[in-house]
Amino acid sequence: MQVSDFDYILPSSLIAQSPAEPRDHARLLVYLEGRIEHRHFYNLTEYLQSGDVLVLNDSKVFPARLIGRRVSTGGKMEVFLLRPQDDYHWECLVGHGRVQAGQIIELSEILRGELIQKKDKHWLVRFNLPTKKVFEEAEKIGQTPLPPYIKTVDDPSIRDRYQTVYAHNPGSAAAPTAGLHFTSELLDKVRQFGVDIETVSLHVGLGTFAPLQDEVVEENKLHSEFYTVSPEAWERLKLAQTQNRRIIAVGTTTARVLESVAMTEQLSGSTDIFIYPGYEFKMIDGLITNFHLPKSSLLMLVSAWLQHKYDKDGLAEIQRIYKQAVDKEYRFFSFGDAMML
Repeated sequence: MQVSDFDYILPSSLIAQSPAEPRDHARLLVYLEGRIEHRHFYNLTEYLQSGDVLVLNDSKVFPARLIGRRVSTGGKMEVFLLRPQDDYHWECLVGHGRVQAGQIIELSEILRGELIQKKDKHWLVRFNLPTKKVFEEAEKIGQTPLPPYIKTVDDPSIRDRYQTVYAHNPGSAAAPTAGLHFTSELLDKVRQFGVDIETVSLHVGLGTFAPLQDEVVEENKLHSEFYTVSPEAWERLKLAQTQNRRIIAVGTTTARVLESVAMTEQLSGSTDIFIYPGYEFKMIDGLITNFHLPKSSLLMLVSAWLQHKYDKDGLAEIQRIYKQAVDKEYRFFSFGDAMML
């Protein structure tokens, strides 16, 4: 397959710059057995049934962008926290001017980092505080990253709204955006409807925005991302599967966690699972997701799901769905509308 096969034309006016208000008033495209319906997210329970299991990614976006200064010269230097490697070392992006090993960066009155080693585009940085304290300090001094296609960064409320209402576990550089449509009230309604809710964590990295490098789909490799699932949650999910209850993943990140654990039985670790048409899903029976960027790995995952679930040409179906979404002026990407498959 060619990456260019997953391209589509999107008017820039359809790229959402702010979320729906209230959140659950976003539109919802529902795909059922080849039929497409146009609803709103607050209609979600009409498509659920008692006994279903809704699985959420509870990872929390944290203010990963830190602005500091070189101790040696006083010059400005930016450090973007990607993920901890151990209790004092982080994988980071480092920018502004000449960057070399051994440089000390002062980020606050109590936080300093030393550049240790560069690998590809990332730096290994050793901090003077343990991971928990780095997270705490980042909450005070850091800036929340936003996707490059969101231009409303000067609106202070935008960064606050770039977080799910159930976000709990800090570590993501980008929000698991399918969950942005939920309100606490809608989640309560889902539970009252007899639907179980489980949570997993996958910390979304900047690789989620990175274009695929090779034109041949199968030749690409995704950036790895850290995930964790509690033993209790996994046992409940496996029991639900044996009881023929539907497991519905909220977001492609959740789908990747569930499929990774189903393949490896490893409840935590790093995954670079790349799902594209031809993949046989092992765990999920439904998917709630946003509308994804052209030629992205996430679009390929959704196409793979359509092919697996309905034994149809996944690429043709995703092209049909997206054309209808564009024609009906759905809002796209992180703050955009949703679809349920």
